[in-house]
Amino acid sequence: MNAPETEPLARKGGPATAAPATESVDEALYEVRRKIYPRSVSGAFSNWRVWLVLLTQLIYYGTPWLQWNGRQAVLFDLGARKFYIFGLVLWPQDVIYLSVLLVISALALFLFTAIAGRLFCGYACPQTVYTEIFMWIERHVEGDRFARIRLDGDPWSLRKLRIKATKHLLWIVVALWTGFTFIGYFAPIRELGGQVAAFALGPWQAFWMLFYAFATWGNAGFMREQVCKYMCPYARFQSVMVDRDTFVVTYDSGRGDPRGSRSRKADHRAAGLGDCVNCSICVQVCPTGIDIRDGLQYECIGCGACIDACNQVMDKMDYPRGLIRYTSENAMRKGWSAQATRKRLLRPRVMIYSAIWLALLAGFAISLSLRTPLKVDIIRDRGSLGREVEGRWVENVYRLQLINTSEAPMQFTIRADSAELGKLRVESDGATGELAPTSNRLLAIRVRVPLEQARQGTHKIRVTVQGGQEEGHVVEVNQSTSFIVPRDL
Repeated sequence: MNAPETEPLARKGGPATAAPATESVDEALYEVRRKIYPRSVSGAFSNWRVWLVLLTQLIYYGTPWLQWNGRQAVLFDLGARKFYIFGLVLWPQDVIYLSVLLVISALALFLFTAIAGRLFCGYACPQTVYTEIFMWIERHVEGDRFARIRLDGDPWSLRKLRIKATKHLLWIVVALWTGFTFIGYFAPIRELGGQVAAFALGPWQAFWMLFYAFATWGNAGFMREQVCKYMCPYARFQSVMVDRDTFVVTYDSGRGDPRGSRSRKADHRAAGLGDCVNCSICVQVCPTGIDIRDGLQYECIGCGACIDACNQVMDKMDYPRGLIRYTSENAMRKGWSAQATRKRLLRPRVMIYSAIWLALLAGFAISLSLRTPLKVDIIRDRGSLGREVEGRWVENVYRLQLINTSEAPMQFTIRADSAELGKLRVESDGATGELAPTSNRLLAIRVRVPLEQARQGTHKIRVTVQGGQEEGHVVEVNQSTSFIVPRDL
């Protein structure tokens, strides 16, 4: 079938006639970005989006300024290798807690996706949130969709330059404040504010603040939906978590098709038309520029803007709402009621995700509640094995690191015992003393056994560190190590 079409081109030929075919192939290999001008919309989902933007940014911008026990409540102090999270102080040895927290967050994302699709993307993802903030500024400065289209199409003038400069100035202010807040999670933000005011930021602090601000300005101001389409991996693997009972933004093609314009007073059923008036407003309000009427697409972030827009059109036409709605594929195809659709939420996939998530969450909470504030690490002194010292004692030397992870001072004592060697004696300049809050101390301790009790070989001993705090809470940490009695003694 293709031969008759290609042969004339070959006869007319040469390179000049082959070029258009090559250009069309090259053009098919990539998509030239078409700038999207989302139209403003109001409604229930829009209100949810506004409130969640305000809530997430109140948490993000406000948390570094909170104080706890005379310090910043949330501070990831990389220099001191301590993470302060309100009353919790995490050390490098506690990295398991951060790992489990990340796993819990990932499972929560999987669970919410299995229930209702890309809720996180539509309402709480930083890319979505800052894009929404930047679009609010853009609408306030340049106007709504058609005003922005006209402005971009107009030739450059003083008016256009003033409007564009005002928009970008406001964007840069928000981006810089976002970058400053980001650095405030890793350096005391009150001191950081003084350093910024005095232009005394360190090189790394200045770099990361400007880098994060630039990323915010570029991603939310220019790239926008391109980040969701091409850079974010979540959109690519969400299909493995979504099934036919997942609530997603769906167009009811059975009710809406065939599409077509009509008068508000016309009987569209008699004309063979569905409820969709083909106004394309659902496409105009979409932040990723897709047509939800073409079916579920990976670019859809589940923000619900098309639902609000379609409901407004349905209200104007006196048609029932819900031509585009949050529902499942099975509910749409089988005509289930809302109650029957909600019953399918408790299906095996959701129950398994929930059980694993709750188990991890409970284990995480129990582990934190039982976490001892005293940590002990013991290492043999490799430069000094067993040796005989004055007074007929056999001595081994150890390096002991004590860490007080709490924010209260701790009195400690050290002792050692062994079932094989009997009585042991611990000597050190710091065998008893006080550990300051959230501090560590490195001690050299000497463990001794009487020569007459020492049997040649390697013996297991237990070093016990007991710590007590002002409120009467006493903790004990036991560490096992080896005691060496040389053969030549």
